[in-house]
Amino acid sequence: MLWLYILVGAVCLAVGLVLGFFIARRYMMSYLKKNPPINEQMLRVMMTQMGQHPSQKKINQMMKAINNQMK
Repeated sequence: MLWLYILVGAVCLAVGLVLGFFIARRYMMSYLKKNPPINEQMLRVMMTQMGQHPSQKKINQMMKAINNQMK
């Protein structure tokens, strides 16, 4: 009978961990879509600080690459 309690506890723990992971992942993905960690202005400032004069085409390419990585 003791093994049944241990088995039920282990199954509940495993299910809780899996559900928690997927809920946290979904929450973080939606948060990052609403509040992106970098925007065009930040990218422009970073490139200027690195000594580059960024064109709008280059900014758009880099933003597209960043957005593709987040998917």
